[in-house]
Amino acid sequence: MRKYIKTDLCNIIDQLVNVNETLISKGKGVSQEQVQGILTDCQQGAVDVGTKIEEIEGEGTEAVRLLEEYCEKVYLLCINWPDEKLCDKELKNIRVLLNKVKNSILYDIKDSKKEVVFLPYKASMWDSLESVWKAADEDPECNAYVIPIPYYDKNPDGSFKEMHYEGDLYPEYVPITDWQKYDLEKRHPDVIFIHNPYDEANFVTSVHPQYYSKVIKDYTDKLVYIPYFVLKEIDPENEEAVESVAHFVTTPGVLHAHRVIVQSEQMKKVYVKVLTKLMGDEVDSKAYWEERILGLGSPKLDKVVNTRREDVEIPEEWRKVIYKENGERKKVILYNTSVATLLKYNEQVIIKIKDVLFTFRDNQNEVALLWRPHPLIKETLESMRPELLVEYEEVVKKYREENWGIYDDTPDLNRAIAMSDGYYGDWSSLVQMYQRTGKPIMIQDVFV
Repeated sequence: MRKYIKTDLCNIIDQLVNVNETLISKGKGVSQEQVQGILTDCQQGAVDVGTKIEEIEGEGTEAVRLLEEYCEKVYLLCINWPDEKLCDKELKNIRVLLNKVKNSILYDIKDSKKEVVFLPYKASMWDSLESVWKAADEDPECNAYVIPIPYYDKNPDGSFKEMHYEGDLYPEYVPITDWQKYDLEKRHPDVIFIHNPYDEANFVTSVHPQYYSKVIKDYTDKLVYIPYFVLKEIDPENEEAVESVAHFVTTPGVLHAHRVIVQSEQMKKVYVKVLTKLMGDEVDSKAYWEERILGLGSPKLDKVVNTRREDVEIPEEWRKVIYKENGERKKVILYNTSVATLLKYNEQVIIKIKDVLFTFRDNQNEVALLWRPHPLIKETLESMRPELLVEYEEVVKKYREENWGIYDDTPDLNRAIAMSDGYYGDWSSLVQMYQRTGKPIMIQDVFV
């Protein structure tokens, strides 16, 4: 039996105990008519608990036998009320009996496997959950479900545009459960993992509102948020640096989650500092966040370390760019352009991209360019910089049509990291991941 069901049933038993204690304390102060109404409700509660147990465990459990005995004693109590001597004895017997029922539910009925649910929304961000899912999937005491959830692009006014669902873009080894066939509220999984913390607060996209953290936190015993990004490590004592990342910390997902797993103990200190300040002078605020924030590391870094070049599949059209006619492999440069830089420098970023593409095109015989823009650049431009969208799309279209370089808009970021020989581009969370490879990194200056 699932743990949360046991908890619900035990709560009903506790209510029956409370009624019993009230009758013990009030005694003759309760009329027979009142007692009949109260005890009829108690019997129905016991029947509901017994029915639920038999639905899950089948017939013949000790808990159901005890509940049947309870119903018989309640009946005798009802018809003999208010015989003080007899009723006092029966009430004390019922107290003992209900304790036996609760213990039988807790200890005689075996706990079923834990149910753990993963709710990614963009397939390209699955690496932020994958290593945790693998551990859960390999645990014989756990049933793990990967349930990609739909999301929406947003108009500049915040309203929703079309809905997207990427359930068909995950690796073949990941079994997918249809989001429309798994009822979170009804199933009440033991743990839910999310990697999107924004709820309605993102200007560009939104997961389906039924999956906002403020909603699903009530559908599980433990909501766990793991960021889909990796931040630059900073000194928790550097107030300016801490303030620069505060907007990553004060998101709905962090505030609603029962646990938040961040990339390091150093980053945990940053989160705790920001959140303690946010809550002000509330008692034990720091201790509260110390318990909820865990610096266990990022699954994204696990994926980077464990993905080897020889293990990734390279599309044939990419091979034509990477290898010379004599079979010699060119150096492959991963070119990353970020949303943050584009929003900060606007038109200058597009000028810079054009210049970079021109330079690499002239050197394509020796170096292969793998351009991988942030997956939300187009949606960001549509929502926040619509005046730049046409020019940006023209640059992308021309690059793809000329076919001298690779344009990577697939969900598999780690393939691009593994097959490349160096990184060039904007400063972003991808830099923190790429550093784990030991390969060279160069940050672009959009004004050069």
